Amino acid sequence: GLGRLAACFLDSMATLNLPAWGYGLRYRYGLFKQRIAKEGQEEIAEDWLEKFSPWEIVRHDVVYPVRFFGHVEILPDGRRKSAGGEVLNALAYDVPIPGYKTKNAISLRLWDAKASAEDFNLFQFNDGQYESAAQLHSRAQQICAVLYPGDATEEGKLLRLKQQFFLCSASLQDIIFRFKERKADRVSGKWSEFPSKVAVQMNDTHPTLAIPELMRLLMDEEGLGWDEAWDVTNKTVAYTNHTVLPEALEKWSQSVMRKLLPRQMEIIEEIDKRFREMVISTRKDMEGKLDSMSVLDNSPQKPVVRMANLCVVSAHTVNGVAELHSNILKEELFADYVSIWPKKFQNKTNGITPRRWLRFCNPELSEIVTKWLKTDQWTSNLDLLTGLRKFADDEKLHAEWAAAKLASKKRLAKHVLDATGVTIDPTSLFDIQIKRIHEYKRQLMNILGAVYRYKKLKEMSAEEKQKVTPRTVMVGGKAFATYTNAKRIVKLVNDVGAVVNNDPDVNKYLKVVFIPNYNVSVAEVLIPGSELSQHISTAGMEASGTSNMKFSLNGCVIIGTLDGANVEIREEVGEDNFFLFGAKADQVAGLRKDRENGLFKPDPRFEEAKQYIRSGTFGTYDYTPLLDSLEGNSGFGRGDYFLVGYDFPSYIDAQARVDEAYKDKKRWIKMSILNTAGSGKFSSDRTIDQYAKEIWGITANPVP
Repeated sequence: GLGRLAACFLDSMATLNLPAWGYGLRYRYGLFKQRIAKEGQEEIAEDWLEKFSPWEIVRHDVVYPVRFFGHVEILPDGRRKSAGGEVLNALAYDVPIPGYKTKNAISLRLWDAKASAEDFNLFQFNDGQYESAAQLHSRAQQICAVLYPGDATEEGKLLRLKQQFFLCSASLQDIIFRFKERKADRVSGKWSEFPSKVAVQMNDTHPTLAIPELMRLLMDEEGLGWDEAWDVTNKTVAYTNHTVLPEALEKWSQSVMRKLLPRQMEIIEEIDKRFREMVISTRKDMEGKLDSMSVLDNSPQKPVVRMANLCVVSAHTVNGVAELHSNILKEELFADYVSIWPKKFQNKTNGITPRRWLRFCNPELSEIVTKWLKTDQWTSNLDLLTGLRKFADDEKLHAEWAAAKLASKKRLAKHVLDATGVTIDPTSLFDIQIKRIHEYKRQLMNILGAVYRYKKLKEMSAEEKQKVTPRTVMVGGKAFATYTNAKRIVKLVNDVGAVVNNDPDVNKYLKVVFIPNYNVSVAEVLIPGSELSQHISTAGMEASGTSNMKFSLNGCVIIGTLDGANVEIREEVGEDNFFLFGAKADQVAGLRKDRENGLFKPDPRFEEAKQYIRSGTFGTYDYTPLLDSLEGNSGFGRGDYFLVGYDFPSYIDAQARVDEAYKDKKRWIKMSILNTAGSGKFSSDRTIDQYAKEIWGITANPVP
């Protein structure tokens, strides 16, 4: 998710001629390639680098040392310095990001981890001790092997922390080197200029270690005192929060941090100490809140460093990624900090690049938009799409729009046949949910709805079936390798599809398909061909979502909850052109409380759908542990935390409204046109322009 967003942001930064670039790690095997087998999802290593990547340029001259473990040395002048441990090298690979219709190209600089020749023990190797001779080389390879390595083990946690620090340290050393290179005549005392030349945006909590590492580089390497280094760091660093899910707000064990990064841990402890002192001396009224606000949680059972708190305490600006999400940050998650720093918090609603997500992926619709707007300027000024509104009832446009959609649906049907062997009917309603598989995104509600639809179809007479809106339900997304319930959901979708698609009584009216190995290339085929798109997360849990914007831009109608950017999409496209259902964010806590108190009464349709799965209709696999997450009133993995049961009846009712609306082709096409026409706000150009003006303080710098 963060990667797809970052790709759009880089495209916009280049197109807007901004002096900005991205830093990341050069993962050899990516996340994973998803294969669907009898047992469900299988993960295999992604081979994208095996064939060599033509876009990257290796920079053998750009190498920085990154130190892990070791100890802190105190120098004769009292300064402190990291020493010992193991030192790996970060080698830069640059991926150019060209702007659209501009001479500007920016860079995505990706770091690879290497050990040096000195770290290769020739004596041991010649003695036949091959593994131990190249120990550091093999540890270096682990760092950039896999994105999000499993962190259930202590080794996995340590590797993730190593990855995070490796990215932060290499990137900051590079930034400081460039700053000094451009200021070759720099004398001590000019570091106060650094924040006017450099802005660092931390994309979620993963790069939080940039804070203590920048402090270390400024104090230990450049000789600044604490106050000056803190002033520079605070004015340089800003933080984007991307989630309110507690498990995603990183907390690292203090002992692991102290062992891996002893000097950085000292700095974190000092930041925490000074923050506490500041609150006690300036805000006596907040003293009772300090335990939850501090950077260090010193609970004796499990002392941790709270990365989100470190970000909020240290950054000059904190932003959420949709209006609803930013309000939740201010009113709930970070409410206590708001009373100390009311001006620190902003909203930057996410966006997507119209170049990739309409112009490139949907050529037929793009040509129609250009023809009716009499300009192709919409590709870099997406607000022009509102010009389509005045043609929303035009029959000529309707005919062209429908033809473009059919062409995209046929292309999608071919992809489904090639990828799954299932034949789908391009005249049926294409209903798609593609996103990471997660319980809060509620793919389980989608498949329960499909199961309920299948059961009702089985009970109908031939005449009744004639009145049904034929539908193809498609679900795609990767489940994290160690996330058991998510993997059960993938298996359930596949099992339901295997039965439904081979049932001659029903398969003219319903098909259920799991699209394997969801990624950007797959999305470029699915999104243009989609007619209904499901964005059905529990309200208050999806920070923004961006696939909702991609679907809407391509004239797809959304069925969704008032969550993330859905709220703003519905405002922009019009309430009549969005199928709304479900609890609102401010009701969720109360509904969970009601559930705990035994007040929830399930809808009979919900019980019917669950029972149909339990009956073995879809095979012998035991779905009890998955369905049990929806049962009971409380307890770990129980009590329907994501409110599937509560929202199910209004979801089924909304789907019935979809079926009715789709029968009226004229009404449906008008809704489709108005979705595209209302998508201007969701260009990443608008998002990045706001970051540039309101957080980074930078202006366009076009290549002459």
